[in-house]
Amino acid sequence: MAEQKEKLLQLCKFKEYEVFRVYEDAGISAKNIKDRPAFQEMLADMKQGKINYIVAYKLDRVTRSVRDLEELIAQLELHNTYLVCDKDDVNTSTANR
Repeated sequence: MAEQKEKLLQLCKFKEYEVFRVYEDAGISAKNIKDRPAFQEMLADMKQGKINYIVAYKLDRVTRSVRDLEELIAQLELHNTYLVCDKDDVNTSTANR
């Protein structure tokens, strides 16, 4: 986890993303998003306009549920927020270009 966090912080620095906060649900499975307190805090911060990028190591660290991913993408679009997953080459900010 520490190595992934450091790589993501380096990625943010390289892309010139300001890091608002690091959200970690250590030891909690990504099988759903509702049972993850830090993930829920991140979504609340997104809805309040505090963040505009969510940066994750891999998509399966965000969620393993297709249904949750679909819901998350809808929320991202609603709040002008983008998902970037380093190892899976996911970047929703370029999806419509």
